[in-house]
Amino acid sequence: MDMEVTAWMSLHHAMNARDSRPFSKATLRRIGRFARPHLRALTAFLVLSVALAVLTVATPVLAGRVVDAIVDRAATSTVVWLAVLIAVLALAEGGLGLLNRWLSARIGEELILDLRTTVFDHVQRMPVAFFTRTRTGALVSRLNNDVIGAQRAFSDTLSGVVSNLVTVLLTFGVMVRISWQITLLALVLLPVFVLPARRMGSRLARLEREAAGHDAAMSTQMTERFSAPGATLVKLFGRPARESAEFAARARRVRDIGVRTAMVQHIFITALTMVSALALALVYGLGGFLSLRGELEAGAVVALALLLTRLYAPLTALASARVEVMSALVSFERVFEVLDMRPLVEEKPETRPVPDGPVSVEFEDVRFAYPSADKVSLASLEEVATLDTRGGVEVLHGISFRAEPGQMVALVGSSGAGKSTIAQLLPRLYDVDSGAVRLGGVDVRDLSFQTIRDTLGMVTQDGHLFHDSIRENLLLARPEATDDELWDVLRRARLDTLIEGLPDGLDTVVGERGYRLSGGERQRLTIARLLLARPRVVILDEATAHLDSTSEAAVQEALTEALEGRTAVVIAHRLSTVRAADLILVVENGTIVERGTHTDLLAAEGRYADLYRTQFTDRPPLEPAL
Repeated sequence: MDMEVTAWMSLHHAMNARDSRPFSKATLRRIGRFARPHLRALTAFLVLSVALAVLTVATPVLAGRVVDAIVDRAATSTVVWLAVLIAVLALAEGGLGLLNRWLSARIGEELILDLRTTVFDHVQRMPVAFFTRTRTGALVSRLNNDVIGAQRAFSDTLSGVVSNLVTVLLTFGVMVRISWQITLLALVLLPVFVLPARRMGSRLARLEREAAGHDAAMSTQMTERFSAPGATLVKLFGRPARESAEFAARARRVRDIGVRTAMVQHIFITALTMVSALALALVYGLGGFLSLRGELEAGAVVALALLLTRLYAPLTALASARVEVMSALVSFERVFEVLDMRPLVEEKPETRPVPDGPVSVEFEDVRFAYPSADKVSLASLEEVATLDTRGGVEVLHGISFRAEPGQMVALVGSSGAGKSTIAQLLPRLYDVDSGAVRLGGVDVRDLSFQTIRDTLGMVTQDGHLFHDSIRENLLLARPEATDDELWDVLRRARLDTLIEGLPDGLDTVVGERGYRLSGGERQRLTIARLLLARPRVVILDEATAHLDSTSEAAVQEALTEALEGRTAVVIAHRLSTVRAADLILVVENGTIVERGTHTDLLAAEGRYADLYRTQFTDRPPLEPAL
């Protein structure tokens, strides 16, 4: 390894070392649990690292023996055998290096797999409140940057500490045995090599962090502005020029940092290469002087020079080892921080089934408050200094009603009255604080999540779709469904003609959030997905809220198909869509203030009648619903 490479390694270690901080034994124990399945591979990895360190020291010593044999005019066979041995060691070092690298990569990637799947599965169990507060980019970073940082603790840091320590001890021991004077000289020059690396490395690390911050800001800007809603918003408010100027300013700053970083790196490497050359010159000078006086063999001088080039890199790495270990532990702690968040909605070990046949829906004296931020989020995931202290205020106050099997219950009222909150308690997106929500007479907290999903289906007002094909978006409801079943639900959702007319049919990609389809088409596709799931209970949360009259009529036809023979809880602002409901509940401020049929509520001249008159004030009065 030449001294320029050594300089680069020194700079790399210094740049990538984060500030150290205390760590807990509990963190180490948890790391141990993740490492335990890979213990055998880790042991082999460490043994190979030690073997490679021994070979690193052996080669310079043999090179010195070759020089001595030449100077002493030893037998040709001796020189040849030494050369062959050096070649064998080089081949062995190369082979062991490949094997060690394979083990390193295997262990690291296995650890990444374990951590990523564990974090992903855990995050999926978090309540909806967690996702409404968390910044998606920050959460994704935990699954990428921090997981990879934790993986380096095993694939790089651990092996580096072991192999570097063995290399330093062996090299130092051999150098002292050859010449303690030259060894002392090497150690005197070491601070001249290490200290600039640490100082310059910190400076470059600050530049890298600033560039990373600008890169992250540009990435966020692109992610938000390049989505269909973001691009539309920018165009509607006429800000493309300003957006371009902001992006260009950050990009120019990244350019400037890149130029400055390149120059600082070049100056640093040039300076350290000069220091390295000086160190070698002193070794050759002092070694040559001692050799000419007969106090040192010529081969020993060559061996010392080669050993010196292999001493600085591991010594510099060990000087930064503690900080590197701390950096890896910080990554582990950031991963564990997410894993330590307890899901508020959990499945019981023992669950009950929902009775066969039509299913009733019942709310009994339900009270609920949205959880405060400290229960569902982390400041680091929200990218704020401190969490919002609001929350924990009751928003539902003693909600009680029952939908008999096959009945439709409609929830109406002002925006923010609590209607959607009521709907979210049925599929256990949240759990009640007191009271009970029942499906078929069974408390939803006593049901498995799979049972709830099989029993209940929900259509929301945004009609969310993934950036995938129509087929894959439908198969979310029932992965084993056949194409014939897909076409059947598309026909019942009044979408078959549209899909047949598309060039790729079922394999047409709908775009991010389904924006390649119109609002009505997206809603009908989500209804088709609901029909494919075949739930016995249906929740419709403002399914036609943002549609024009033509789209609304098509969606209403599809909804009629979806609701047939099923128990339904329907939330609607447009009262015309719920006039035929078996029971209408008027919700205001988290309380049911009125209940009855459309006819009964109009006759009562209460809140429902006021809402009805407000919507139909410019229209002739409608006949009571049948």
